[in-house]
Amino acid sequence: MKPLAVAIMGPTASGKTAAALAIARAIPSEIISVDSALVYRGMDIGTAKPNAEELASVPHHLIDIIDPTESYSVMQFRDDTIRLVADISARGKLPLLVGGTMMYFKGLADGLDDLPTADAALRLAIEAEAAQIGWPAMHDKLRALDPETAARLAPNDAQRINRALEIIELSGQPMSALLARREKTVLPFDQLSFALEPSDRSVLHARIATRFDQMLGHSDDSGIVAEVAGLRARGDLHPALPSMRCVGYRQSWDYLDGSIDRPALRELGIIATRQLAKRQLTWLRSMPARVVIDCLADNTAATMLGLIEKHDPK
Repeated sequence: MKPLAVAIMGPTASGKTAAALAIARAIPSEIISVDSALVYRGMDIGTAKPNAEELASVPHHLIDIIDPTESYSVMQFRDDTIRLVADISARGKLPLLVGGTMMYFKGLADGLDDLPTADAALRLAIEAEAAQIGWPAMHDKLRALDPETAARLAPNDAQRINRALEIIELSGQPMSALLARREKTVLPFDQLSFALEPSDRSVLHARIATRFDQMLGHSDDSGIVAEVAGLRARGDLHPALPSMRCVGYRQSWDYLDGSIDRPALRELGIIATRQLAKRQLTWLRSMPARVVIDCLADNTAATMLGLIEKHDPK
C-alpha cells in the first residue's frame, strides 16, 4: 500500500498551522511547508513563519532553505516533497503538507507541465513594454489572450504575467490550454486533502486585518517595516525579486522609499492580503479532490483527525 500524506490547504489566516500542530500532537507527524514565502531565510514576520516553539515542537521541512536573492520552482518543490514524504513515512510518521501556495499543490497533484522554456530576449521585450504601459495594462492584454490564466493572477503579478505572455508568444497557445492537456501523473503516495475555507468571508477579512496589524507592530522599529529595512540594508535585494514581491514586503519597501505613508502601508497591505486570499480560494475551487472544512469552526483539527482515522485506520 502507498503511504498516506495529509494536505492542509487554505487561504491566508485560515488557521492551517494551528490545525497541523494540533494533529501532530495526536499523531506522530512531520510538517512539509507548502508556502512559496516560507522558503526564504530572514523573512519571518511578514510570512507569519512558525515561531521557535512551534518549529521545535514538530519537525518542519522546506522552511528557511534559500536566500531572498534565490528562486525556488514548482519542480524543485515537487521533487523535494516526494522525497520528504518517502523519508517521513519510512520513519513511521504522518507527512502533513501545510500551506497556501496552490500552484505548489496543483503541480504536485497534476505533475509538471511541458511548457516552452524561458526566452531571455522575449522576457526583456515584455518587461520593456510593461515599463511603458504598466503591469495592469499587460494583465488586460493577457486577459484578452488567455482569460483563464489572467483570472487567477493579480494585475501587478509581473513575474507570472510575463511568463504567461511569453508562453503565448513562444507557443502560439494560451498557457491554460497547454496545462489542460498535460497528462496526470501518479504520485507515489496516497493524499488526503483538506481545504480550510470560510463560511463567512467577512470574518476571514477581519482575521487578515488583525494579523497584518500584528505584523506591522506599533512602530517602524519593530514588525515587518524593521524586517524589510534590515533586508534592504544588505544592498543586494531589489523590489523586482520574487521574495520582495511577497505581500507585505512590497508595500513595506514602498513605505521605506517614501512613496506611501504608514496608514497607506496598512491599507494596501490588508487589501493585497485579501486579494491573495481570494486567489487562493479560486484555486481551491478548481481542486475537486478535497474535503472542505469551515475554517471558522472550533473543531477543525478534531474533524480532520476523525477523517484521517477513517481513511487510514491503524
